Amino acid sequence: VQLQAFGGGLVQTGGSLRLSCATSGFTFADGAIGWFRQTPGKGREGVSCIGGGDGDTYYIDSVKGRFTISYDNAKNMMYLQMNSLKPEDTAVYYCAANLMRRRCDTGSSVRLYEYDYWGQGTLVTVSS
Repeated sequence: VQLQAFGGGLVQTGGSLRLSCATSGFTFADGAIGWFRQTPGKGREGVSCIGGGDGDTYYIDSVKGRFTISYDNAKNMMYLQMNSLKPEDTAVYYCAANLMRRRCDTGSSVRLYEYDYWGQGTLVTVSS
């Protein structure tokens, strides 16, 4: 199982950015994949996930209405469209896969210890 995140960069407050995650070695329908982020001095937190069972999604409150997660089966790619970005969104963003669950509907869907496969991070910097 491999994941590779890319698409980070520098953007001004209120701007948009789309992160991508190339996936391989597993079938999306058999698990769930998600986005996590980490800032210096803080632990890694789950941001959003999408379930392979029926494509349900979960978002943490701070990004609801601004971020949209999606998965393209034809390309084996996951995306995170981030709009109305804020300085507090600045972080290294990681994509990860959880092959033990197929649903993403509650906060428990982004428990770090359930995600066994991780990509490298991509830095998102939002300037004020």
